[in-house]
Amino acid sequence: MKKIINTPNAPAPIGPYNQAVLVGNTLYTSGQIALDPKTMELITDSIEAETKQVMENMKAVLAAADMTFEDVIKTSIFISDMHNFAKINAVYGTYFNEDTAPARETVEVANLPKFVNVEISMIAMK
Repeated sequence: MKKIINTPNAPAPIGPYNQAVLVGNTLYTSGQIALDPKTMELITDSIEAETKQVMENMKAVLAAADMTFEDVIKTSIFISDMHNFAKINAVYGTYFNEDTAPARETVEVANLPKFVNVEISMIAMK
């Protein structure tokens, strides 16, 4: 049976989806972008600030499912410019222990919602 996960500590969905779905002990998150959950304004001052907001949003979604980044087994990172990869990776890396980091792919795409620079989704398991 699936359980819908939503928290006010991450941006509210802006379409027909939820922040995450828990099926058994596996959490499937929707992609997060750099929306401040309090103001619903985009944080795009720098690619580092944008990535940090994405990761903080993801942290809130994981917490709502009683999980942490240590429970993440797979991430998908979508970026609008591969030239930003190193900066995104540096911020992303601060949220994981390198020895137990999840599997991941990073893909450059033509556009992302609201024309942001980075979107990240995750799969986590307890």
